[in-house]
Amino acid sequence: MPDLRPVLFVVGLMIAALGVIMFIPMLVDRAYGDSSWQAFGMSGFVTTLVGTIMALTNYAPKAHLRARGAFLLTTISWVSLAGFAALPLFVAPIGLSFTDSLFEAVSGITTTGSTVMTGLDDAPKGILLWRAILQWIGGIGIIVTAMAILPMLKIGGMQLFRMESSDMGEKILPKAASLAAAISVIYLILTILCAIGYAYAGMGAFDSIAHAMTTLATGGYSTSDASLGGFMDDGADLVAIAFMLAGALPFGVYLLAGQRNFKQAFSDPQVRGFLFVITILIAVITFYLWQHSEMTGSRALRLSAFNVVSIVTGTGFATSDYNAWGPFAVAAFFTFMFIGGCAGSTACSIKIFRFQVAFEAMRAYIFKMPRQHAVSPMRYGGKPLPNSVVYSVMGFFFLFFTCFAVSAILLSMLGLDPITAWSGAASSIANVGPGLGDIIGPAGTYQSLPDTAKWVLMTGMLIGRLEIVTALVLLTPSFWRA
Repeated sequence: MPDLRPVLFVVGLMIAALGVIMFIPMLVDRAYGDSSWQAFGMSGFVTTLVGTIMALTNYAPKAHLRARGAFLLTTISWVSLAGFAALPLFVAPIGLSFTDSLFEAVSGITTTGSTVMTGLDDAPKGILLWRAILQWIGGIGIIVTAMAILPMLKIGGMQLFRMESSDMGEKILPKAASLAAAISVIYLILTILCAIGYAYAGMGAFDSIAHAMTTLATGGYSTSDASLGGFMDDGADLVAIAFMLAGALPFGVYLLAGQRNFKQAFSDPQVRGFLFVITILIAVITFYLWQHSEMTGSRALRLSAFNVVSIVTGTGFATSDYNAWGPFAVAAFFTFMFIGGCAGSTACSIKIFRFQVAFEAMRAYIFKMPRQHAVSPMRYGGKPLPNSVVYSVMGFFFLFFTCFAVSAILLSMLGLDPITAWSGAASSIANVGPGLGDIIGPAGTYQSLPDTAKWVLMTGMLIGRLEIVTALVLLTPSFWRA
């Protein structure tokens, strides 16, 4: 049985910090005269109190967080933060049920972007800001997790990005803390630059800040029912493209660039691969729209670039209903959900490096088939590719698509039509946001789905955000044995 004290201590600190942050939307609501400020005040007090008590009662100076504790910390922290984040949404006078409040919070903190809320243009400012804050927190949370924790735990091939100085000893937390501090500065600077870009494109101050947080986090929550389509006329979509791509690049690149190590920063094979894939997909959809619609070439390029980047990175913003672009576009965007950005970014889904590893393994396998005694070493980024990484990646693929299939079947059993069920399952496990079809497509919401279906989708969001294995390993009996 792993020692739970260091895990609960850190989780308590996180919950307390979340409670303190709740007072920010409270002050905003007070400033705008919205009655939901009381919900944030009460929720902030309760959350801060619970987190503080949990941290104080589990403080142990000589306790250390080991590998099994890191598995627990990663899973428990995301689940508990989502639960407490739902509290102000449930208490606020906006008419959300408990399930809907939790769905909105889970979708927010996992940066999925699926929503059950409508009437966003007239919603209290504090509620809109809280949704943006949740995605901003979730974005930086997954970066730190992917750069400091998952490589040590060898999750899904993430050991490829293990820091030179890292080890499996007792220093996980100090290293995560120092890494988080550096990343936080970069994350904040990029968010500020994004907000300035949105303001320059004609957004008001509040909308600029809220959208900047959800753009860099590749989350996709908007302050308008029309998403970014309501701000497209002045070029907000162009700003979004730039910063969605920035959020989908590994933040290790920014750390290296800050140290003026530009050569190493941009020699990352997943960066080159990601930008190559994005370029090809945009070109294909642009050509398709140009040939099969009445759009001009520039209009087709603009709509294609925005929506392709939004879906591939898992952001989920929309400027157009791509369901109306024809069967090819629908099938293409369904496929795009499974791509994702780079490891160590705010993006989601399978991620580019895993496709690269899988293709390299397949190349070596095909080469050796007719040459049984041939040697075909696998390499990634010019370095030997360990078999352990290949096995981890292949295991991740298997578990990812198994979870996707199980989710889709469960949603179908609950009465959802095939398009809604399968695209909803893909959207949740890949943390994309909008699905396909009239119900949960870019022009719809998840509001009308039955509560049971929302619980299935919430489970998929958390499992997908936790890189599948991190959550599922807790279900194995061997994990809990001494």
